[in-house]
Amino acid sequence: MSELRYVRIVSLWIHPGQEAAFDAFEREAARIMARNGGRIDSAVRIDTGGAGDRPFEVHVVSFPDRAAAESYATDPETMELAQKRAQIVARSEALDGQVAGPY
Repeated sequence: MSELRYVRIVSLWIHPGQEAAFDAFEREAARIMARNGGRIDSAVRIDTGGAGDRPFEVHVVSFPDRAAAESYATDPETMELAQKRAQIVARSEALDGQVAGPY
């Protein structure tokens, strides 16, 4: 039986030419997430991502509960990254979810 976690599916669009900066930013964000009990369970870079309306990358992110996710969002280090994020990430969309399966 898998542990029940708060799950978010996050689609990310980046500004052109920001691929390396995005990778570095995500490593920093993942470190802060881990401190708050979160993790990036899966990251998928989309073929032709960033073209048209396609996101550059989609993440499945989880936390022990919603409170831990909110703790990450309001963590002082997360807040410090906001300006850097704005320079790298053009758009993001997040959906709440829950683990399903196995199928």
